[in-house]
Amino acid sequence: MIAEAGLAALWLGAALCALQLIVATLGVRGEVQLAATVRPVAIGQAALTVFAFGMLIWLFVRVDLSVLLVAENDHSEKPLLYRFAATWGNHEGSMLMWVTILGLAGAAIALFERRLAERTLTATLGGQAAIALGFYAFLLFASNPFARISPAPAEGQGLNPLLQDPGLAFHPPTLYLGYVGLSVAFSFAIGALVTRDVGPAFARAMRPWVLAAWIFLTLGITAGSYWAYYELGWGGWWFWDPVENASLMPWLAATALLHSVTVLATRDGLRAWTVMLAVVAFSMSMIGTFLVRSGILTSVHAFAVDPRRGTFLLALLFLYIGGALALFGARIGTVREGARFNLVSREGALVANNLLLSAVLGIVLVGTLYPLIVEAVTGTKLSVGPPYFNAAAGPLALILVALIGVGPLLRWRRDALMPLLRRVAPAAVLAAVVLVGVKFAAPRMHILPLLGLALAIGAALASVAPLWRRNLLRTPLFVWGMVVAHFGIAVSLAGIACDSSFTVEKLVAARVGETVQVGPYQVHFAGLAPTFGANWQALEATLEARRGAGDALVLKPQARAYWSPPTETSESAIHTALDGQLYTVLGKAAGEGRWQLRLWWKPFVTLIWAGGGLIALGGALALLGRVRRGRRRPQEDWS
Repeated sequence: MIAEAGLAALWLGAALCALQLIVATLGVRGEVQLAATVRPVAIGQAALTVFAFGMLIWLFVRVDLSVLLVAENDHSEKPLLYRFAATWGNHEGSMLMWVTILGLAGAAIALFERRLAERTLTATLGGQAAIALGFYAFLLFASNPFARISPAPAEGQGLNPLLQDPGLAFHPPTLYLGYVGLSVAFSFAIGALVTRDVGPAFARAMRPWVLAAWIFLTLGITAGSYWAYYELGWGGWWFWDPVENASLMPWLAATALLHSVTVLATRDGLRAWTVMLAVVAFSMSMIGTFLVRSGILTSVHAFAVDPRRGTFLLALLFLYIGGALALFGARIGTVREGARFNLVSREGALVANNLLLSAVLGIVLVGTLYPLIVEAVTGTKLSVGPPYFNAAAGPLALILVALIGVGPLLRWRRDALMPLLRRVAPAAVLAAVVLVGVKFAAPRMHILPLLGLALAIGAALASVAPLWRRNLLRTPLFVWGMVVAHFGIAVSLAGIACDSSFTVEKLVAARVGETVQVGPYQVHFAGLAPTFGANWQALEATLEARRGAGDALVLKPQARAYWSPPTETSESAIHTALDGQLYTVLGKAAGEGRWQLRLWWKPFVTLIWAGGGLIALGGALALLGRVRRGRRRPQEDWS
């Protein structure tokens, strides 16, 4: 009865969601008494989705093989953590998690949002219900996670072994919190357009929600990048894969929105642009969900195999984006122009930031969708990879980083060029010195990484400049947040530049007893032995790595084989030092007693993810600072 209870909760949640939409619509039209019921209905709907999701988790943990989804994605010999994580390691479970987070976001708005005008809040909850209703319909009519199977199989098929990793157990929920968090910004924009209430108060209310979504997206992308790096065994951290791009696009839009909403909240500017970005950010989330969940990425023929899911998601995509754009077009005349500002000003820099981010977003979107469209129309398979993205987006990204160094040093409304140049000069001089020094030390370094490294050093100095001559103990947390986030971007860029220019790779066929030099390490192939886990067996190499006269380190990469489903994976072994990582992978037998070994020395590669962590930390500090100031001075301009 667990599955039936979960399905019943899902139906009841859908019914409450429909009621929420109806009541909100009537409330916006003036039925004040009905409007008061929107908040409890939203909370009740969230409770039902949590209950339904809890039931699905229970089915997976118990390995109830009478449920089709469990039989296809679970196995009794799988460790408990992965039985738990298998709940969202599949299509139906992940979509139920989508709806659950959507419901929780609506409940959080109902419980905690007190700054919006009541009518705008009602419209916002109506918008949230409209989004959720489509996904309820998708689950109940096209992707039922509680469908039974009869007769039940004796054993399940198990979870994709690549997903059987602690990183992937937590990565999807983090990313989904970011995806669905942007639905809140979308609903705020819809609510403000419906009630013609686009202004600083609306922006101040929306900003913490955007910040929260952006933090989770940052964490999700950072964690996903590191997972791909150590789990897939290819030594890379980003490949411009469509699935990677599906998470990057909402992040780019959310980053632009975060800066735009600051201008609106602080200086009453960029009103229409902020609303449009809120629509675009959630649209990117929807496009990402469609790309990943429709099956179109594995093959365009996935539409023919299961046309309901792809077309259903596509219909939702057009409905939400088209509806929002139609509303935007209908109400744009009622959105007053915001306050004006000079080109040389903090607002001007933020507008430039928005334009650059939008341009990069457009490049990524085109590069992601173009091969899919060409294949769907002509049947010809195309590949758009790193050469396109690096060449097209790389220079714009470098200009963005330069802007990060300049923007926070500008004054609001208007500034003068010469004083600005004096403030920027120390960072510019440092960047120039690094540029010349690195060019002299590494004359063959490619121009983009060279510029990236120099700009990263300059931006790191400029990012802490806003703290100059401040009382650090009295500096607001959101200023610290901005500084830490911008510093994190500089740190990540330095890691990217170092990894792309100074990585040393060795692919060898070695016998036990042989030694290979890679970077500063001598790696001795000491042995090879079988080993076993709960649901896999593996060959494990013992590698003794020594740096100079130091003690030997032992690394044990594995060539692992899972038996349900039958899958072979490479489990890398990595040693982290202060100045980089030694990355080792055991490959296949190469004949005559030799084995393939892939060895990398990757200088300062960890800066990439350390920077990602700093960016998210900066966002968290900014969020905490905004919320604290908002509670202390709710009626004041707490920008």
